[in-house]
Amino acid sequence: MTLANTSSSTPLVVIEDKQYERYDRPYSKDLTLCIIHDRENRKMLLGMKQRGLGQGKWNGFGGKLEPGETVLQAAVREVQEECGLTVREEELVKVAHLTFAFTSSPTLLHTHVLLLPTYSPTLHGLPKPSPEMVPKWFREDEIPYGEMWTGDRYWWPRVLGGEKLRGRFLFEDDQVGIRESEIRVVTEEEELY
Repeated sequence: MTLANTSSSTPLVVIEDKQYERYDRPYSKDLTLCIIHDRENRKMLLGMKQRGLGQGKWNGFGGKLEPGETVLQAAVREVQEECGLTVREEELVKVAHLTFAFTSSPTLLHTHVLLLPTYSPTLHGLPKPSPEMVPKWFREDEIPYGEMWTGDRYWWPRVLGGEKLRGRFLFEDDQVGIRESEIRVVTEEEELY
């Protein structure tokens, strides 16, 4: 994949001998990402990714929507599968819609970010490892941004601070470098999804 030289100010991405705008790709996937927050104890539950995209990085819990699932249904299922917690759809708050692209990938990743603002071991159970993720609690002031996706340091604190966001990130294929990004606060009139 290369960036095409054009006379316009918007560089095009060339994938499989076709030109696309940076965030226009032939394929897309809807994903969920759930942030588990123990507000009372000022802690966040993150999982160390064991396989697949993002392996070796700390992240929230989530993944692809299965056919016929809503975003909330997928988030509930993914949290249960990845860390063993039981959450209910009505507990989850929509906080961001982020689009991720990689320079040579033909697929856009539309990520629906949800927050469980008040974790309770009595209501939700205790986290346990899965083949996908190994969960660990972090104090809010010790979130390991250096071991997470590079873009997380730009939007994660804003979501924890109460902002609702839309954003997009164009990553280099090394999954570290960010070629460009854009984040904005969602107005009251806008829908996140």
